[in-house]
Amino acid sequence: MSIGFFLSVRVTAPRMRTICLALLGGAALAGCAHQQPMVSTDQLTVVQNSAGLPAPERHDLTAADRPSLIGPLDTIQVDVFNIPDLSREVQVDAGGQIAMPLIGTIDARGRTAQELAQAIERALRSRYVRNPDVTVNIKSSVSQVVTIDGQVTEPGLYPVTNQMTLLRAIASAKGLSEFAKQDDVVILRTVGGRKMAGLYNIDAIRRGNYADPAIYANDVVVVGDSPTRRRFRDIVSLAPLLAAPLIAVLN
Repeated sequence: MSIGFFLSVRVTAPRMRTICLALLGGAALAGCAHQQPMVSTDQLTVVQNSAGLPAPERHDLTAADRPSLIGPLDTIQVDVFNIPDLSREVQVDAGGQIAMPLIGTIDARGRTAQELAQAIERALRSRYVRNPDVTVNIKSSVSQVVTIDGQVTEPGLYPVTNQMTLLRAIASAKGLSEFAKQDDVVILRTVGGRKMAGLYNIDAIRRGNYADPAIYANDVVVVGDSPTRRRFRDIVSLAPLLAAPLIAVLN
């Protein structure tokens, strides 16, 4: 029975390429009867598993630190247990408000579904509804989007899920165009009121040199040339980006 080796890697980015090359070299010598078995080191942990790559556990399938937030023009479903007259599908208005019987308008913008449900429960309780039990679900979202521009097959606005990464965002835009520059991909993001940019190498991410970065709502992904991209190029001196992305604050 063949035994597969799977790696739980704890390694700094500059060492990743060296390890990958070493692993490839080891694979080429797999037929050698006297090959030394791969052992764990400070940089990586070897797991012997004949059944293949293990399936993810339930908590691996979600990203709890990236909740979906309600925004203007989103459509939500509000259900109030045992009070069907209050249960309804509601569209958030342009100002981030929804209107509910008994409580009037309530601010939904920037809240998770659970936070909005709790706010509705408090408002109903203040209107003498005993022990209200409210559930809110986001049915469709137009506010949680990422802009993908540049040398992709279908530039445009795409919905953001709590699992979205740079590679998945580009796949949503039907992939890179024929002449796209894989080492020239920028993520533009506002963090704490500051405009920031990260320069990434798609090919290096695909090879596993460094992690596929998370994408959040309101991010702008630019593949290849653009006026903003050119300004970023003027600010920093470019490196091959094979070991790590380049992050900068745009003043």
